[in-house]
Amino acid sequence: MAGLGIMGYRIAANLAKAGKLNMVYNRTVSKAEQFHKEYGVKYAEDPKSLIQSVDFLITMLSDDEAVKSFITPLLPYVKDKIIVDMSTISPSTSISLSNEVSKHGGIMFDTPVIGTTIAVEQKKITVLVGGPKEKFNIVQDVLKETAANVIYVGKNGSALYAKIANNLLTGIYMTALAEAFTFGVRSGLDPEEIKTILSQYASVKSPFMELKLPKVISGDYSTQFATKHMAKDLEIAVRESQNLKVITPLTSISLQLYRLADGLGYGDSDFASVIEVYKKSPKSKSD
Repeated sequence: MAGLGIMGYRIAANLAKAGKLNMVYNRTVSKAEQFHKEYGVKYAEDPKSLIQSVDFLITMLSDDEAVKSFITPLLPYVKDKIIVDMSTISPSTSISLSNEVSKHGGIMFDTPVIGTTIAVEQKKITVLVGGPKEKFNIVQDVLKETAANVIYVGKNGSALYAKIANNLLTGIYMTALAEAFTFGVRSGLDPEEIKTILSQYASVKSPFMELKLPKVISGDYSTQFATKHMAKDLEIAVRESQNLKVITPLTSISLQLYRLADGLGYGDSDFASVIEVYKKSPKSKSD
């Protein structure tokens, strides 16, 4: 497995515990060394050593450029290998890469994740899978060790389109929640009372709201999903929507709010920190 970030480390840990992982790689070597000490899994010094040592490679990287710069140099070595990319990147980029992998005799799947770090630790994430259906069972057999659901969506790129649709909705939902909560507080309502009303009685109540409202109230932005990553995913949604001729006004507005939160220093914090944009907005003179 390549990529031992917040999500990747936890996914790798689940696979190691299940006996499904025999080597890891991370650009920052100290993380790979830490993983080796913790789980006894060997680590590769470079990507070439990794791809030459495995038949099934999982990647969990940060963005389009990271995935392209990792996979492209490995194309001469992908013959008869399966690459399972769990990164959330542009579907267009993933489709292009999967075509290149195929030309070199390999197979690539896009397998983005729905769920937080907590869900990974509990093996409750959902993994969406896009790629050749005839090889899906191989992918499923491995990823079931870290997920509650491994769902085949369709051809290459399909899983990423589904993931972006999910994150588009999630990102908008969080900004709407922040806006509604700020409206209530500025009106003089008690924050705990707003929490109770929204999480228990609102027509749009959800597990997501129950998860994020405590963070909004306490200011505990320990990262389940980073603000900078939500901004990145919404940027992907806006770009892809232009290709698909879909209007995305709510996505575009939410993207600007996450960019503002990032500018305020909350890029690495949980995306619930978008509430800080509202908290720092000017109050009326009567306040």
